[in-house]
Amino acid sequence: MKQVVQNYKSGELALLDVPVPGCKPGGVLVRSAYSLISTGTELMKVSEAGMSMVGKARSRPDQVAKVMQSVATNGVPATYRKVMGKLDSYTPLGYSLCGVVEEVGAGVDDVKAGDLVACAGNEHALHAELNWVPKNLYAPVPDGLAPRHAAFGTVGSIALQGVRQGESRLGEVALVIGLGLIGQLVVQLLAASGVRVVGVDPDPVRCELAERLGAAACGDPASAAVEATVAELTGGHGVDQVYLAAGGGSNEPVELAARLCRDRGRVVDIGKCRLDLPWNAYYEKELDVRFSRSYGPGRYDPEYELEGRDYPIGYVRWTERRNLACFLDLLARGSVDVEPLVSHIADFDDAVETYRSLKDGELKAVAVLFRYPEQAGEAAAPVVAVPAVAVPTASRKPSPVRAARTPVRLAFVGAGNYATSMLLPHLARRDGVELATVVTTTALSAANAQRKFGFAGATTDLDSVLGDKSIDAVFVVTRHSSHAELTRRALLAGKSVFVEKPLALTEDELAGVLAAVEESGNDRLQVGFNRRFAPLLQEARKQFGARTGPASLRYLVNAGRLQHGSWYLRQGTEGSRFAGEGGHFIDTASWLLEADPVSVYPVATSGNEDLQVVLRYPDGSTATISYVTTGAPGFPKETLDLLADGKVLRLDDFVRASVHGPRKWISSRLPKARDKGQSAQLAAFVKAVRTGGPMPVPMESLVATTAATLAVRAGLAGGAPVTLAGAR
Repeated sequence: MKQVVQNYKSGELALLDVPVPGCKPGGVLVRSAYSLISTGTELMKVSEAGMSMVGKARSRPDQVAKVMQSVATNGVPATYRKVMGKLDSYTPLGYSLCGVVEEVGAGVDDVKAGDLVACAGNEHALHAELNWVPKNLYAPVPDGLAPRHAAFGTVGSIALQGVRQGESRLGEVALVIGLGLIGQLVVQLLAASGVRVVGVDPDPVRCELAERLGAAACGDPASAAVEATVAELTGGHGVDQVYLAAGGGSNEPVELAARLCRDRGRVVDIGKCRLDLPWNAYYEKELDVRFSRSYGPGRYDPEYELEGRDYPIGYVRWTERRNLACFLDLLARGSVDVEPLVSHIADFDDAVETYRSLKDGELKAVAVLFRYPEQAGEAAAPVVAVPAVAVPTASRKPSPVRAARTPVRLAFVGAGNYATSMLLPHLARRDGVELATVVTTTALSAANAQRKFGFAGATTDLDSVLGDKSIDAVFVVTRHSSHAELTRRALLAGKSVFVEKPLALTEDELAGVLAAVEESGNDRLQVGFNRRFAPLLQEARKQFGARTGPASLRYLVNAGRLQHGSWYLRQGTEGSRFAGEGGHFIDTASWLLEADPVSVYPVATSGNEDLQVVLRYPDGSTATISYVTTGAPGFPKETLDLLADGKVLRLDDFVRASVHGPRKWISSRLPKARDKGQSAQLAAFVKAVRTGGPMPVPMESLVATTAATLAVRAGLAGGAPVTLAGAR
């Protein structure tokens, strides 16, 4: 299928061929009929992409701050790879469309194939021929409403949410600053509510349009006529509400709002407006400044948007989805008219040229629609043509031994930040490796990985990959909640498997993986515990030498706080932070102590954010892992001390190491790039797949580390040490 994309580094716009997205549970697959270009938001993104690197940095100081923090935590090389990987990737455009339901996922019962729906979301309602849309981000289109009008649903919801934030009342007077697409819709919604509206915009054509659509009067912001009209309509008191629907870097909108608003009036910011508030003016009138968050309650909440958890109507009357349905109803009843806003309808095949015309100013428009090829009358074709693959029987055994010169063919399931910055760069340039297929649930991420790393194919169909006998190994680099199930399926298909940590989030998931190993006879498994492969730590252990007595190990992990919206915060589905990351540190401790733990005793601060995890080993050795989120962000993330037999091994964040004992060894004091062992681990895994030799880490150790990580939760609940079954 085709999708409009942009490379943020180069500014290139393209109509790209990408895989068809899969229809996941909790949503529907929608074939687009019309999608709407947001001439404000999208053209701002297009313009930013055309800036120099310095210009991009100046336009996004928030992102620059994140980059500097990443440099402090991960070092310059890793941060550079991550940032450039993001910049030099195709990103999607679009967030408002109308289309026909092509396929219905499990758990959806309010629509069926063939229904017309309006869709929302900058990750789900894209300028693409097909989109997977979760339940709370679509709404059925009322009978009789034209699809091209329903495509305004998302932008209409933004305007509607802004009006709700203003709490307008019948008979009041409002000022709308900025008469672009959002401003025009705000004017109509206010007029339909019985509010008299004054509009402000430097473009006389937009002012005339707003007056035709219900505004009492409109004019240039510098015109004295606007102030005179406000004074006449309000008896000299000023407007009750001001809606800021303007963009750009000027501070004039907020200054004008202060002049024309009444005492204790309301100012609502809907667009991305500069907000250097003149303190005296806002203070003296005690103005109420409010923000309108996109489509409404539920926006940016992954449990609402992705998991379909609705808010009770008794507590949240107007959610994101209910706003969308409400705006569609207003359109269907004629209370809002979007036809006069349609400046141009372009065929989807002409998308790149349309964006260029808008950016260069050749096409002057309030709203532009993409029209997709008509599907009526064509025979229905299945979205995915590859047949499902039968699960192999227990008698099927893997055949790992390969000819020496035959490349190892790898498939990646998942192509997120970690895969593209920490794994694929090492594999893409490794001799004897062929990147065969990348599988993702979103079409564009697969296409990006294929373009950047040279995968032979890209798909959203996992079954086709598991059924491909030429694939030697499968990398599972998805979100934590899917690791165990995907690993189980790949093992049953006879593949060697590299799964990023954690292997499992629950004891049942771990048991399922082990059952797959027993059923298939396939134990070709590696978990991404890479720190034991770090060259600096390996050299330090060598310098420390053999150990005769029990050891004490202290591992301080300065994990830091997560950014708002991080999927790591979704503990209900993705597990706790320690469940996801703690295996790294337990595995490292066990490797240094050359044994698996026999008991785990965790203690946590209030809220379980900071953990102390004490591990006991068969020879009496102990390891204490301090996993903290409240430390200084500039302090190194990982520091480790191992003490035994009159010797001390010290590791400072994989940059420097030292051993103190009968003789002293100190690694280079010059700053080095942090090498946490990803490259060496991947080399060991590929070698094992190619030669049929043992996996880099024994299965028993992988299971023991996972069991110890899971035991932390049980120990916190019980407040006592947990003895690990089968510990050796």
